[in-house]
Amino acid sequence: MVKTSELKQKEVININDGKRLGLVSDMEINMETGNLEAIVIPAGGKLLGFFSKENDIVIRWSSIKKIGIDVILVDGSIY
Repeated sequence: MVKTSELKQKEVININDGKRLGLVSDMEINMETGNLEAIVIPAGGKLLGFFSKENDIVIRWSSIKKIGIDVILVDGSIY
């Protein structure tokens, strides 16, 4: 089991091109089931998160392929 606080310390990598997407900044949790639905990575170029979140990268749980010690590997073709 992975704690949500541990997810925020991991870098997200797209397995298709090896691109570093960033660190997890937020999570979407289904309040009815308590399940983690998605992780959110802030869009590049935002200053301290003060601008809109419309360009943030939302990666659905189904796109997460592996959670390792330091990284989260995702299939970038389907998020």
